[in-house]
Amino acid sequence: MNQREFEGVTRQPAAIRYEYFIKKAVDYEEIWGLYNDGWATAQDDMGNTLLPFFPNEKFAETFAKKEWEDFSPRRIELAHFLEKWLPGMKSDGVKPSIFPTETDSAIMDVDTLRIDLEAELEKY
Repeated sequence: MNQREFEGVTRQPAAIRYEYFIKKAVDYEEIWGLYNDGWATAQDDMGNTLLPFFPNEKFAETFAKKEWEDFSPRRIELAHFLEKWLPGMKSDGVKPSIFPTETDSAIMDVDTLRIDLEAELEKY
């Protein structure tokens, strides 16, 4: 990915970044989170716990700021994410925060994210 693509994608609204995330996660069979003695989390306005996920290491590294500045990107295999992470997040009441930037994020229902990832996988 070149700098032009990077900048173009980060300027897109959350819904477009979500679509980009789905395609890249399936293309590369990986998802990226932020880790430092535990996974980075955030909270929405209603107190729900959010877990941020990114389509690649560079995006994760770039947005590891403020409360996440001591966190480093960590790779999660897509199959493991689908089989273990999403069921665990659902049972814990944690919501995925897809591709957060300084301006916004796509806060998704676990089931919606799973359905979208599986639908994209069926295209391959």
